[in-house]
Parts: sequence; C-alpha cells; structure tokens
Amino acid sequence: MERSYADAIAAPMSQIKKTASDRIHMREVYQKKSSAYKCIKRCMDVSLSGLALIVFSPVFLITAAAIKLEDNGPVFFTQARAGKDMKPFKIYKFRSMRVNADEELNDMMADNEQTGHAFKIKNDPRITRVGKFIRRFSIDELPQLLNIIKGDMSIVGPRPILVFQMEECSQYEKQRLVVQPGLTCYWQIGGRANIKWEEWVELDLDYIEDMSLWTDIKIIVRTFPAVIDKEGGAY
Repeated sequence: MERSYADAIAAPMSQIKKTASDRIHMREVYQKKSSAYKCIKRCMDVSLSGLALIVFSPVFLITAAAIKLEDNGPVFFTQARAGKDMKPFKIYKFRSMRVNADEELNDMMADNEQTGHAFKIKNDPRITRVGKFIRRFSIDELPQLLNIIKGDMSIVGPRPILVFQMEECSQYEKQRLVVQPGLTCYWQIGGRANIKWEEWVELDLDYIEDMSLWTDIKIIVRTFPAVIDKEGGAY
C-alpha cells in the first residue's frame, strides 16, 4: 500500500511496522529512477550549493569568528559518516561542541534520548554557547555544502549518521543508504529531533520511493520554515 509523505508523518508506529515487511527491495526501487532525473539532481546539487556558498558567505565569516572568539579552538569539525552504500566520507560542520567532544561520546551513551542507532541528547553538556545558537538554526550544517559539491552528499537525501552506528543497523535499515545522504529530507521537515529512529528509517525509505525532481523541490522549500520551527528544531 502506497503512503504519501503526509500519511507517513502522521502514521502511528503500529501502522509503519505493518508495512515494513513490504519494503525490502529499495535498491531496485532506486535503480528504476530515470537517468535524466539523477543527472538533473546532480546538476541542481552543484549549482544551488555553489550559489548558497556565495549567498551565505557573510554567515560563514561571522560564525567562524564567533567560534574562534569563544574558546580559540578550531572553527570546523570533521567526522566520518556513512555515505551511499555504506562508504565512509568525511563530513564538514561548524564546530558546535567543546574540543575533543567525540572522546566523551562513549561515556554519554547511557543518556541517549534517541531510539535505535542515532544519538541525541536535548541538553548535551558538550555544546558551547555559540554551538547552541548555530545548532538551533542549523547553521552548523552549512559547511556540508562543500560535501555536496564534492559528491559525498546531495541536497536532499537521508541524513548521514556515524559509521559505527550504521554498521550496527539491520539490513532493512541500511537500505536508507542505497542513495546519497543529504542535507535535508522528510525527517528534517517533519519534526527531526522529535522523530524516533524507527520512524526516521521509514521516512527515508518513503523518500527513496517518492524521489523525483518535484519531491526534491518541495522538500528544499519546506526546509526553510522547518529550520526556524521551535517545536521541531535540532538540538
């Protein structure tokens, strides 16, 4: 049974679980997408990301200065994330946590507020004052425009998580990465921090089924109000 994006957001988890067993061939679903769409999607990724880098260059400069002034640490943060077909890549972000925050991750896993294989804590003590602001408005994600131009990511696609987290996933869950990860997707515009892992996976599979130029445009347009929405904001 086909489900629209709106249905997917509203569906209770019991309904999602009933449909999960029917969604085990997502690679074939993606391979059936037209070559023309894939080519246009890549061209759109490069052109829009290049334009965004120019438009948001003042934001880059101000953010870099604020991070440096706060604790004199590095401006950027890089981390290995799982990409298309589980291939690792180095993701770029503005640093929003104190230096060496990654080394504290194992000690904080018991406090994880997200289900499944992702990690989220609403009041993460590692986040800096500047970090709280730039994460609230997803400014920390802007350097991923470089990942998009490089071809590691797409503007629209499932959000990438840590390599070891994806390696722990079931084969069903790993299907979310038969496509390139993205800067935004259904999860991003549908509540992000308020959506649990199991539904997050289903929304990513929804996207793979729905993939089209029109779907990508709608998601991009809806990302802007989602970023400033306090209820569904990132943390």
